[in-house]
Amino acid sequence: MNSYKHNIIKERFDLKVEEPNSTVKETFELDKNAQIVKGILITSDRDELLFYRGSQKIQLNDQELFPENFESRLLMAGLNVAPDNRAITLGDIESGNGRLEVSYTDKDHLNAEFTPYRVSIYTFSIVSDE
Repeated sequence: MNSYKHNIIKERFDLKVEEPNSTVKETFELDKNAQIVKGILITSDRDELLFYRGSQKIQLNDQELFPENFESRLLMAGLNVAPDNRAITLGDIESGNGRLEVSYTDKDHLNAEFTPYRVSIYTFSIVSDE
C-alpha cells in the first residue's frame, strides 16, 4: 500500500505470528522513490497481543532503529493520540538500499492468551525529487 500525498510515501508491511513464543523475521523493501525515512509506527489486528506479548528489533539497511527486545508497547499509539502524532519520529534517515529488517518476538504473558495475529509496521518516507 503506497500513497504519495504531500510527497510522503506511507507503506505498510505485515508479519504473521502463527506460533506462540516464536520469532518471525522478515526483510521488506521500501518504495524505490523513498529518499528519507521520517517515521515508523507499529500496530496489529490484535492490539492486546502486540501490547503484552510483543518485542522486536528493527533495522534499516543495517542501521539499528530499535534494539533486540524493544517492547512493542513503546511503538504503539492509542486512539487518544491525534492521527498526525501517532508515528515515532526517526529524524532524517536516508533510505539507502531501502531494506527494512524486522525481527518480531512473541512471548507468553498472563494478560493475553495466544491466538494467531498480524503485526503491521508502517513507514513514512519523503519522496525523492527525481
